[in-house]
Amino acid sequence: MKEPITGEQVRKTITRTNLADALHEQVGLSRNECESLLEDVLNEITDCLATGDAFKMSNFASFLIRHKKERIGRNPKTGEEVAIPPHKVVLFKASTKLKEQTDSRNN
Repeated sequence: MKEPITGEQVRKTITRTNLADALHEQVGLSRNECESLLEDVLNEITDCLATGDAFKMSNFASFLIRHKKERIGRNPKTGEEVAIPPHKVVLFKASTKLKEQTDSRNN
């Protein structure tokens, strides 16, 4: 059974280097091969989203593109109304399994 996550571990930021190192340790490929593999995966996700497609990874999450309509916003300093142009945003939707795992680790 895995150890519970401590406060220090929760605050740790995972970087590309951390992921590549973990791949290197678990898979046994060279660090350069792991970095290249990770870049290829991230580029595939990015390319998929750039074309407007959703990217779904079973038991982890989905990345979706949402189109935001133009709206009126307000400058918080001046109170002046400003038109916010239409734009796209990336949504991250955690899978049920990921939610269950994170909930069980926080209890």
